[in-house]
Amino acid sequence: MQAIRLSRFGAPDVLEPVELPVPVPGAGEALIRVRAAGVNYFEVLMRQDRYAVTPDLPMVPGVEAAGVVEAFGPGAAGPAPGTRVAAPLFAMGRAGGYADYVTAEAAALVPLPDGLSFEAGAALMVQGLTALHLLRRSPPQGKSILVNAAAGGVGSLLVQLARSAGARQVIAAAGSPEKLDLARSLGADAAVDYRSTGWVDQVLAATAGAGVDIAYDLVGGPQTAACLGALAPARELVCAAMGRFELGKREIEALLGRNQSLKGFALLPLLTPGTLYADLGDLFVQAAAGSLKVVIGGRFPLARAAEAHESLQSRRNVGKVVLVP
Repeated sequence: MQAIRLSRFGAPDVLEPVELPVPVPGAGEALIRVRAAGVNYFEVLMRQDRYAVTPDLPMVPGVEAAGVVEAFGPGAAGPAPGTRVAAPLFAMGRAGGYADYVTAEAAALVPLPDGLSFEAGAALMVQGLTALHLLRRSPPQGKSILVNAAAGGVGSLLVQLARSAGARQVIAAAGSPEKLDLARSLGADAAVDYRSTGWVDQVLAATAGAGVDIAYDLVGGPQTAACLGALAPARELVCAAMGRFELGKREIEALLGRNQSLKGFALLPLLTPGTLYADLGDLFVQAAAGSLKVVIGGRFPLARAAEAHESLQSRRNVGKVVLVP
């Protein structure tokens, strides 16, 4: 089979197409023929050795795969061969999705509804669950919220789910006119270009000078401090940009002086086997019914994984980037 191997850290071209044996499912495992694999920004950071966790090399990246059940290992029980499924490898502590085939725990596979594409199934795993749990950590009902990177994979879903959850006002921040238009089409009440000088003032103007009740920061770096400037006193900033967090002593002192709260977010500790299956099933049903739009901003053949990473790294894309073996 074809796979993408990461043997050293560096630029996108370190992602090397290779031929590997098709894996054999072990006890309790299923073999999945991959039809779509998600590409995540944390994988871009991991490839550069800039993520919070340094992986052991060599490895085949990819923590979310959607495809078809091909076979079972000894003692495995799960969706029958031929079933279209999502394999949340991240919840199993595994990778390997950048390949034609991958093995996964059979009991953790989630069937894809009729009408839901493999690409959408891949897109709704890490990023769909991230958006869902962000709203559970900081419920938006009746509140004014700011979504940073609102046209990205997480942000585009977060705008929609926050609106459905009863947010009073959704303000989107993104980095191009195209992305702002997308955010508005998904339900944002206002949209600001965070590349422009004074974008925080635009957020404050949209809230009649009050500031937002919750800022969901999906970008990190200097954007985190800027989000604090858009936040009302005694309200909270939720930081979901692991590996990109930047707040200095001055910003933290200002936060404390305004009685504001900083809330961290890491997805994996929030997942349990029972809720994972139910939550993914719910997201899949919403997307299949059309009530939740999944934005696929880039489809790349497996052999062009380096281009997929470069697209994501440059932030040219909207929505989710997927590999299609």
